[in-house]
Amino acid sequence: MIVNTCGFIDAAVAESLATIGEALAENGKVVVTGCLGAKQGFIKKAHPSVLAVTGPHDSAAVMDAVHAHLPKPHDPYTDLIPDIGVKLTPRHYAYLKISEGCNHRCSFCVIPSLRGDLASRPIGEVMLEAENLVKAGVKELLVIAQDTSAYGVDLKYRTGFWGGRPVKTKMLDLCKTLGELGAWVRLHYVYPYPHVDDVVPLMAEGKILPYLDVPFQHASSRILKLMKRPARAENVLARIRGWRKICPQIALRSTFITGFPGETEAEFSELLEFLKEAQLDRVGCFAYSPVAGAAANALPDAVPDEVREERRGRLMQAQAAISAARLKAKIGRTLKVIVDEPGLGRSSADAPEIDGVVRFKGRARVGEFAEVLIERSGEHDLHGRLQ
Repeated sequence: MIVNTCGFIDAAVAESLATIGEALAENGKVVVTGCLGAKQGFIKKAHPSVLAVTGPHDSAAVMDAVHAHLPKPHDPYTDLIPDIGVKLTPRHYAYLKISEGCNHRCSFCVIPSLRGDLASRPIGEVMLEAENLVKAGVKELLVIAQDTSAYGVDLKYRTGFWGGRPVKTKMLDLCKTLGELGAWVRLHYVYPYPHVDDVVPLMAEGKILPYLDVPFQHASSRILKLMKRPARAENVLARIRGWRKICPQIALRSTFITGFPGETEAEFSELLEFLKEAQLDRVGCFAYSPVAGAAANALPDAVPDEVREERRGRLMQAQAAISAARLKAKIGRTLKVIVDEPGLGRSSADAPEIDGVVRFKGRARVGEFAEVLIERSGEHDLHGRLQ
């Protein structure tokens, strides 16, 4: 068994260790990979009987470990792997990773120490993977990276080639080119650099999905400064208004942290006021969790656990009302959805697993697009019938 791990927050570390324990109890032959594997000796100390431990993004080392302990006989039926490789998502959508690592040094985060600085994939390589995925039946590409909008910075936006023509290794150029493949293109983890504004017209033109996942994290200038994030929430509100002016149908998702060291009740209230003004479609929230090795651990005035959680609950309650109102406005509209299961799909505003869904009456093929008339709504999901 191969266990992929996360080493970011304490809860993820605990879950990773517990899963390794379950895997060992299940069959005893376990290879561990992922971010937690980058912490030297950590896994072997907790579970000395694992066969091998590798760091993140090292499939070659994982396969070496597998073949060392379980030599593989040749089987022509399973050895003929298609061009897209082996994919763990359903046939109709896939994650397209465009870079690894991050150049930011947010005080609550240890990702750069686990995954290194930004390393962008050549655009020709990314486009070839995307093209092969679409040819194999993928209808939705979810573009991911630790910092999607920084794509190509490390390569000085080097010009690559796809389809015999030059294309710059740059977020805007990537979006334009992906938009030619005929699949839904959804952007995740978009750091709000100024050039992100240039991508929004592509959404208005229908080239990529009108969806942005931007982790704002907070709204208080002082807290954002302590987090080492951009510290002008009023500019963020102006940009959101600008995005909606260009593309009124844009869906905005974000994540926030409550109870960051030093956060006062007044600063938390600032965050609630920001949510009220921003009217975001989807929001995730984490109570601050000290991460081993993060600079934020040294900050004074730690917020008690129960206050962190209480504020997280209040934020999610406030956002639930906002989300419900925004979904209610869609009643009576006919939406294009991609069908994930019988009677269940997602609109352009819904990323798999993290957002809501569209539940519908009527038969539609899994993996295909369908038109659904929206008849009612809740806090997170829409309900309707096929047209």
